Amino acid sequence: MKSSAAEQQLLLALTALPTAAGHEDAVIEFINKWIAKRAATISVKRDDGGNLLITQRAFNNKRRPLLITAHLDHPAFVVRRVVNPRALELEFRGGVHEAYFKNTSIEVIDAAGKRHTATVMGRVKGEHIFPVYKAQLKLPASTIALGNIARWRLRKARIAGGVLHTNACDDLAAAATALTTLDRLLKSKRAPHVGLLFTRAEEIGFIGALHSIHSKLVPRNARLLCLENSRSFPHDSPIGAGAILRVGDRASVFSPTLTNALSSLYENHKKQNPTFKYQRKLMPGGACEATAFSAYGFESTCLCLPLGNYHNMRDIDGVLKGKSKAHVGQEFISIGDFESLIAMLELAATTLKDNDAGTGIAVAVLDALHAKRKFVLATQAARTRR
Repeated sequence: MKSSAAEQQLLLALTALPTAAGHEDAVIEFINKWIAKRAATISVKRDDGGNLLITQRAFNNKRRPLLITAHLDHPAFVVRRVVNPRALELEFRGGVHEAYFKNTSIEVIDAAGKRHTATVMGRVKGEHIFPVYKAQLKLPASTIALGNIARWRLRKARIAGGVLHTNACDDLAAAATALTTLDRLLKSKRAPHVGLLFTRAEEIGFIGALHSIHSKLVPRNARLLCLENSRSFPHDSPIGAGAILRVGDRASVFSPTLTNALSSLYENHKKQNPTFKYQRKLMPGGACEATAFSAYGFESTCLCLPLGNYHNMRDIDGVLKGKSKAHVGQEFISIGDFESLIAMLELAATTLKDNDAGTGIAVAVLDALHAKRKFVLATQAARTRR
């Protein structure tokens, strides 16, 4: 099903918002407005860390909760010291290679939403929890305060040629996908056991996800579909070839029962619907919240959008090899992949059984193989007896 103009506008608006680990206020305000318009059909719980659990009022407590999960932050700067009206110290929360910070233009966003242009001047020496950088404002600004967000100065977000170019696909495009999917389920009155979990501060070590476990916001019997935007590799995980069932990351492989069930589901759907696109990949380039939830005993896996300019870094490999100069740029995803991920989530929501292991096809194939070729073992046994 193609996405509507309203769904694409939600995607465009959400991914253009400023956000940083621990400072996701603008995104949470956006989601709060979305919640308010649907207050008659959904319920919301928040833990003391600001994570949000959205469930349907028609929740079926006889079914295991299936939670679509996304984090609300993106790598960005946070003002830690105002030296004078033209000089700031900023800490960077997230993973970006050092080369991309050199003399790079940024925008500092004050409490009123006004943007102030500045240039990163270099790193501040010393022991800090997060890397700290000096920044020089283009013009003096007296409205900038501690805790204001700064981010790369980029073009205005847009959708062109079926591609979204914006500030923060990771992970706000996933959050937009989650909202769109639940909206469709609410309108069609399907899958009342499906909800959303939005976490904070993922980019600095899954802090929000871990807190949602310790605060017991997440039900112990829940299964989690953790959404991500993962770096695309053109010859392995191309943009435009469909969203990805991500079976693991650089730290672990995810819950095999849930991953296998989804793999079987999507393969069967693809046979019956040749236009359906999806990919199944390891995607080892980064770590994902599915690893954190799996480590604590939850059944979890990951679905992701293949992402260009991961963490706003252009030509990462060329820069690391010393062949290219470091430049920041807008992250980008395919609208077709956005629609693919929605379809995958709707299929999981409406078709996946509570204890589906997804191994039926694999077992049948293996049993047939064994029955046909087990004579080889008998031959070997006969030779051994001689």
